[in-house]
Amino acid sequence: MSKPIDLSVNFAGLKLQTPLVLLSGCVGFGEEYTRIEGFSNADVGAVILKGTTLEPRMGNAPHRVYETPAGMLNAIGLQNPGTRYVIDEVLPRLPHHETQFWANANGSSLEEYAEVAAMFDDSPVTAIEINISCPNVKEGGVHFGNDPCMAAKVVAAMRARTSKPLITKLSPNNADIAETARLCIEAGTDGLSVINTLVGMAVDVENRKPVIGNISGGLSGPCVKPVALWKIHQTRAVADKHGVPILGQGGLTTPQDALEFAITGARALGLGTGLFYDPLLCKKVLAGLEDYLSRHEMDSFEQLVGSLKV
Repeated sequence: MSKPIDLSVNFAGLKLQTPLVLLSGCVGFGEEYTRIEGFSNADVGAVILKGTTLEPRMGNAPHRVYETPAGMLNAIGLQNPGTRYVIDEVLPRLPHHETQFWANANGSSLEEYAEVAAMFDDSPVTAIEINISCPNVKEGGVHFGNDPCMAAKVVAAMRARTSKPLITKLSPNNADIAETARLCIEAGTDGLSVINTLVGMAVDVENRKPVIGNISGGLSGPCVKPVALWKIHQTRAVADKHGVPILGQGGLTTPQDALEFAITGARALGLGTGLFYDPLLCKKVLAGLEDYLSRHEMDSFEQLVGSLKV
């Protein structure tokens, strides 16, 4: 009888039961998918909660979501009920015994990021993902993630207020993603999410207006996968040097995609836009991973990670 394949992974000091991570903004606050027949939290290593700010936010004016060829634009604007509500009302309802839940922290200043980190430090989440794509209101609206030094300052501010693993979500719109990764690692991040969405827009030609109320939005889905793979490859050397794992994300919608991400260097695999049209994608990806590992005589997923031959 063949030895069972081990799909668990060690990520930023955490043991994930599978490498699959449901991405922030795609599964709400972790309750929606439990209503889908056939879905099981046992298939998931972690669920990242919807982006959360210190105070409640209403988000952007509509339209906020638009389907594009092989992808999706979204400009939700971080609509959320605020950190205190999430901790007091949402987290107690989640099945923490079934999988891990990670927070996704956002802020408009270093002080806000630090306060959100401190509040989630005293909560059941097992890690905190940092969204550094937010605009810094004290510096004229420049996005934290587009400035490597400012991105590192966000990590340092949060590191001082929490002992939980921090996972910094890097922007593909950054000119030097590897340098940003290096500075964030030196500031104390325990993991890297690669990549966040690209910036894009769509036009209503009849009315000659932008489709998205915010004009621009984040582009996700299969169309961004080649960019995500390239950014993972660029980031991997500095990540490996410091022993920091990568959560690969951006257009992963098939078992083939999952294999490409893992081989390129992603230790965990983020599922996002693909879940909107295939809610049972997790089972298909896991089955594909098991089949590949079995055919290539590997007994664990971690043997596959970073096995790219260049």
